[in-house]
Amino acid sequence: MTITSATITSATDTHCPYCALQCGMRLTPAGRTVEVAPREFPTNRGGLCRKGWTAAEVLTVGDRVTRPLVRDADGDLVAATWERALAVVADGLRDVRRRHGADAVGVFGGGGLTNEKAYHLGKFARVALGTSRIDYNGRFCMSSAAAAANRALGVDRGLPFPVTDLDAASTILLLGSNPAATMPPLLSHLQGARERGGLVVVDPRRSQTAELTAEGGGTHLAPAPGTDLVLLLGLTHVVLAEGLADEAYLGERTEGLRELRLSVNAWWPERVQQVTGVPVGRIRDVARRLAAGNGVYVITGRGVEQHVDGTDTATAAINLALVLGLVGRPGSGYGTLTGQGNGQGGREHGQKCDQLPGYRSISDPAARKHMAGVWGVAADELPGPGLPAVELLASMGRPGGVRALLVHGSNVVVSAPDAGAVRAGLGGLDLLVVCDFVLSETAELADVVLPVTQWAEEEGTTTSLEGRVLRRRAAVPPPGEARSDLWVLAELARLLDAPGAWPTEPAQVFDELARASAGGPADYSGLSHRLLDTGVAAYWPCPAHVIPEPGSRVTVEGDVVGTPRLFADRFPRPGGRARLVPVTPVVREPLGQRGGQLTMITGRLLEHYQSGAQTRRVPELLAAQPRLTAELHPATASRLRLVEGDEVSVRSPRGSVRARLRLSPGMRLDTVFLPFHYAGAECTNLLTEAAVDPVSRMPEFKRTLVVVGPPDDEADQEDLP
Repeated sequence: MTITSATITSATDTHCPYCALQCGMRLTPAGRTVEVAPREFPTNRGGLCRKGWTAAEVLTVGDRVTRPLVRDADGDLVAATWERALAVVADGLRDVRRRHGADAVGVFGGGGLTNEKAYHLGKFARVALGTSRIDYNGRFCMSSAAAAANRALGVDRGLPFPVTDLDAASTILLLGSNPAATMPPLLSHLQGARERGGLVVVDPRRSQTAELTAEGGGTHLAPAPGTDLVLLLGLTHVVLAEGLADEAYLGERTEGLRELRLSVNAWWPERVQQVTGVPVGRIRDVARRLAAGNGVYVITGRGVEQHVDGTDTATAAINLALVLGLVGRPGSGYGTLTGQGNGQGGREHGQKCDQLPGYRSISDPAARKHMAGVWGVAADELPGPGLPAVELLASMGRPGGVRALLVHGSNVVVSAPDAGAVRAGLGGLDLLVVCDFVLSETAELADVVLPVTQWAEEEGTTTSLEGRVLRRRAAVPPPGEARSDLWVLAELARLLDAPGAWPTEPAQVFDELARASAGGPADYSGLSHRLLDTGVAAYWPCPAHVIPEPGSRVTVEGDVVGTPRLFADRFPRPGGRARLVPVTPVVREPLGQRGGQLTMITGRLLEHYQSGAQTRRVPELLAAQPRLTAELHPATASRLRLVEGDEVSVRSPRGSVRARLRLSPGMRLDTVFLPFHYAGAECTNLLTEAAVDPVSRMPEFKRTLVVVGPPDDEADQEDLP
């Protein structure tokens, strides 16, 4: 339906637009905007972080895009009618396809899009454009964990259990995540383990979350950047060597133990200490604690996954959890913390280059036939697998590569690795179209900018990090001429004479998504907006037969439908067993420390989110963290003759950035930390390399060799790799 002021109720229950906790909110209209109040919901328990409290300010920012913009002959973006803007896009797409073929058109999506938008974007790429060249920014943050879970457990769901299960934990091994900054309401679910002395945080930094291990709260392990895989192999070695493994569980529910045992034999604690810097005693103590208690969880985050061996590292974490007998048992488990608001649903319904809706493989003939039937096209007309995000962006403007790009819900010129090369690639396109609600750094480069709705102005669904499907509800009309991405895609499909139906009502799109997902790993076929509006807690898989039959994997428990906890009886793999996958690290030499050379790790701040396109427009958040900072250990700064507050230059072979120096005794001596929320001369991804994991194709954001020094330091960079 079209949202107007007449259709808005006095208060609207919805969810936060930021991280995958999807905290509960209540919005009350206040003129052109809304007042935000937290509401009781399992993930946030009536609390919000600073980003959530200030989320409404983005609705009325001064540079909100409210009319289509088209670049004129003078190179300026000027207001245009929708008819004119869509005609420019459609004509440009037809011209590129005619001259270069269907795969010369690329589509880049985002993990913040609703399920309905993500689904229609994938359909639009494959049916209306006929291109295989679609991927999304989730490739930058969730793909390694997804690849590891799929090959070991048979399915990828961030947390295969509700977040509230963590409350009763005695021990939580948290690897490469800083939820105190990224999703603060999660901390209430870690409090029980902390009170029991069982919060184990693995992070090269003494992050805000690592600080929670102080005063008996647990243990902080600070391995050298890029050595998390070796640390996990060492922990697994101790568990197996000391007879601490759950042999009964391994015999009944897994395969591959012999090969795994052989693969970790070489990683005794003393050797692991040499590689990681983590003391032998800490390694043994943590392994024994994990094996000794009830209520034990292994949780990973981007810090251990955004590496060229990220899939293997996530696999090693799963192996450790399986050896301990944690996965699929009540009160224990393995999971990964999804970052973006709909990072889970965004990858389930067709934005990834190798997936079809329902988390089906695009290479599976049966999946292709099913989708062709839903979409009303022939199966052989659907394109095959495309290029993952880094390769897709690298192909821009090159012979045989992408010549036109449509961007929805992403800011690639800030968020992609080697951002300088990405900017150059965007400049080589024949057509760049950006759908956004603000003039992001990527939108500023576009030939056409199409104004779209954001969270409080639209109906739809998202899927939280725990696989729970949630209703997003409109609380205020969109400003000016802003339209939903669903309407934009439907209009372009019409102009391009695309086959099939292109509904614009979110409930109708969801119904099609549900049919499309039926029978797939992420089965939503039993869900609808109408069912979700009852307030039921719905977890996928939730097939159409929502009332369980004998042997059904669907449960109905009070106000719960679907599968809140996976793997209770079997794993969705051949024989129903999880697979222990041996992984072998390629031990890389420690990065150099001559002169100002350090290992740069990137991450997030409490006040900002992703590329900062939203949060840098909120005065309160920007005032708290107004510019890029480089965090160094005081001893390292002293060696470099730098002091707190200095303006510094951070350089890599790909570029340089300016930052303000911040000293922290919680940093390793060989490491510098930079957040990635800033743009222009403060864009951290100007430094990162477009090196990717060979399985997941995720970039390595967490291990970049840099030189730190005064801005006027002309130090030779020839020794930088």
